Amino acid sequence: MLTKQQIDEFHREGFVLVPGLLEPAEQERYNARFLDIAQGDAPPEMTVMRDVMVVKGAVTPKTPVHGINKIMNLETDPILFDYARHPATLAIAAQLTGDQHLYTISTNVFNKPPDIDGRHPLHQDLRYFRLRPASGIVGVWTALSPCTRESGCLAVIPRSHHGPLLGHGDPDWEYVNRAFYGVTDVDRDSRQHIEMAPGDTLFFHPLLVHGSGRNRTNDFRRAISIHYASAECTTPGRDWKTGPHVRPVP
Repeated sequence: MLTKQQIDEFHREGFVLVPGLLEPAEQERYNARFLDIAQGDAPPEMTVMRDVMVVKGAVTPKTPVHGINKIMNLETDPILFDYARHPATLAIAAQLTGDQHLYTISTNVFNKPPDIDGRHPLHQDLRYFRLRPASGIVGVWTALSPCTRESGCLAVIPRSHHGPLLGHGDPDWEYVNRAFYGVTDVDRDSRQHIEMAPGDTLFFHPLLVHGSGRNRTNDFRRAISIHYASAECTTPGRDWKTGPHVRPVP
């Protein structure tokens, strides 16, 4: 559970970092399952997304893992979906949303291989969700490998969640992965880089502007992530709780 000071920090800055939330054995379990999936053992309905540089032939992957940017929709995988049911992430998400009844609305393992651009432009996650209010949604991002400036750690713009949902568009880069939109008007000089050790977990508001850079190391940068939404959230004209990749937790 977060302290009052940590909760205040989240609401003031738009994020709070919790060191060592996942034990090494948990990290290894998720990493091992990701590697199995990357080598072909993906369950039904899971999306395995290859990096755009690999798809376009700019890079020939050394291994199947080297060609994957991320996997999505972890709900059908009992090992990876345990992350969504983790008592600590659930307890903190309930504190931050103010609701014990939570649903998963986005689940990912992000894989940033060496020798691939792999940047994710500065963006707001609310761009991908129709649910409102934004305060009923919280993002959770746990490092599964060292996340440093050199390996392409997350960068955030503190307090940007106090503003509106900004305009997004395709960045002017040669290689941009599918649906990696970026904000069109933001002060990049105000970025704060969040370096994380394996097991460290960032909780963040869906309006917080954030992104990540290139991996300039010889190792993979990997993280597992989820967005929870309060059962009190709504979306115009549809029952979002019946969506194909929406699950109540725990």
